[in-house]
Amino acid sequence: MTLHSLPFIAFFSAVFLLYYAPFRFRDKALYQNVLLLTVSYLFYGLVNWKMIPLLIAASAVYYALGIAIADAGESSRKANMFAALGACIGIALLLYFKYLNFFITSFIDLCKLFGLRANIHTLHIMMPLGLSFWTFKLMSYCFEVRDKTAPVRGLIPFAVYVAFFPAMTAGPIDRPDKFIPQLRSERTFDYGLGVDGARQMVWGMFKKLVIADRFTITIDNAWSVPLETAGVNLLIAAFLFSVQLYADFSGYSDMAIGAGKLLALKTAKNFNYPFFARNIAEFWRNWHISLTSWLTDYVFMPLHDHFRAWGKAGVMLAIGINFLLVGLWHGANWTFVALGVYHGVLYIPLIASGSFGRIPKHRVNSIGFPPLKDALRMLLTFTLVTFGMVILRAHSISLWLEYLRALVFNFFPLSLSPAMVQGETRILASVALLFVEWFSFRYKMEYALCLATKFNRVCRYAAYVLIAVLVSAYLFGADTQEFVYQQF
Repeated sequence: MTLHSLPFIAFFSAVFLLYYAPFRFRDKALYQNVLLLTVSYLFYGLVNWKMIPLLIAASAVYYALGIAIADAGESSRKANMFAALGACIGIALLLYFKYLNFFITSFIDLCKLFGLRANIHTLHIMMPLGLSFWTFKLMSYCFEVRDKTAPVRGLIPFAVYVAFFPAMTAGPIDRPDKFIPQLRSERTFDYGLGVDGARQMVWGMFKKLVIADRFTITIDNAWSVPLETAGVNLLIAAFLFSVQLYADFSGYSDMAIGAGKLLALKTAKNFNYPFFARNIAEFWRNWHISLTSWLTDYVFMPLHDHFRAWGKAGVMLAIGINFLLVGLWHGANWTFVALGVYHGVLYIPLIASGSFGRIPKHRVNSIGFPPLKDALRMLLTFTLVTFGMVILRAHSISLWLEYLRALVFNFFPLSLSPAMVQGETRILASVALLFVEWFSFRYKMEYALCLATKFNRVCRYAAYVLIAVLVSAYLFGADTQEFVYQQF
């Protein structure tokens, strides 16, 4: 069951009605938390019920660790040991479920390279849903209790924080000090927040169903036989994949955040118009924000402090390690290692020039667009990011190199394939999406459909109806695609 499906809409509607049902309880907050925990485990179990005990056990262990860290005293040696244990358990879960087979196959390939035979085989391991998200939540809980946050004195709200079902598939990775306090008191329906949440869910579905899912055939055609495809088609497909991945992932984040708002729970922001970044550092501040900030706090900053004496070389090393982890977080494949290295290398000119960390204010010209200098920087950053997305899309290093080779050597003649010509509407849709998002970014809107609130009532509701009709048309009348980012 996915967030952009009719079963989920029915499921969430039932949860919504039960959540705000006028039942009389001595502790309504407890009722709401038990309900959220029950439906979260049900949602989790619909994918693989055998993994529910693992999620429950992990929640219980980290709940106990949080109390042990607090009882040991803030930043004491014992507290640091318990926090380190929490980090080790989280890393062990990731290593086993996500990376063990990768290490085994890499070892087998290495043995073959030297003419040796390895009598080991890959294991039948099913990765738990949302493992990369909830393990990071658990580890951050240990770190924050050690440093500043009071531990949760109730297993149910803590378990809700870990398993909150709208954010289970694609995040955001909420921090405990922001999310858990909201569970301590009864939530009543807030009309303004609820309307905003519904609007954000609809916008997320629009990006997923109407934009991202429509790009699949065009992109897959280009990737199926890259050596037989004209380079210009490969280039367009690469740019389309960047827009598709953004619409897909940010659309899911919008759905999760909107669902949280409807339940009177505010979750972390995950995207802030990243394609208008003027350098790679600004891009990563606005793309998958909850992951970037997590790694900045718990990986980059400690490494930066450790390598401080090395000056700019130390910063480069800290960034390199950080982005190697960013790449590996996406999955167990050498392409993800290459992705991390690629983005780490893109930081070198910024660090060397001393502009790393600077965020100049965005400007607009007389007609509301960025000045030429900023526009060229945005285009360059978008292009560099797109070539990184090519690594992300490839299933192997050899396929990535094959794609790049075809892109360079088959670029001329400049002829569009029939599939790309038929996909002209998708190109226009990409441009239209970026155009709308630019003005949403300019007016500091949380998401693009908020832009409609700046118009009069007639125009506003016309926009809502149009978006809702398009979403409904694809929701009821077309095959929907899986969440693209789920494979990462």
